[in-house]
Amino acid sequence: MLTGFKKFILKGNVIDLAVAVIIGAAFSSVVDALVKSVMMPLISLLVGEPNFDNFLAFGDVRFGVLLTAVVNFLLVAAAIYFVIVVPMNHMIERRNRKLGINQDVKEEAAEDPQIALLTEIRDALRSGSVK
Repeated sequence: MLTGFKKFILKGNVIDLAVAVIIGAAFSSVVDALVKSVMMPLISLLVGEPNFDNFLAFGDVRFGVLLTAVVNFLLVAAAIYFVIVVPMNHMIERRNRKLGINQDVKEEAAEDPQIALLTEIRDALRSGSVK
């Protein structure tokens, strides 16, 4: 039983997942600081309020709290996209160019010649030119 558990834990994907979770948790403070200290103050300059909590408040029902949460979520998603995803994609493209890996070649290789021939036969049968 312990041997199976050891094999499971030492698999690469489990360790990669653990590292990703730890790094994600550590990076969340950076994203929170960016959203709370930079982006939300910029929005409050435009709107005049630091958050939307009092917007559309009817007694205990406050739709503004939901609006604030949605705006925060969108800001976090935008921060992650523009700070992490876009630069990472550029680095991957640069690395692929340096290594001579071409995405167009992969897409052309995906087209199997047998599938192309079968597609031509199907099209010919549909058009009625083959009897």
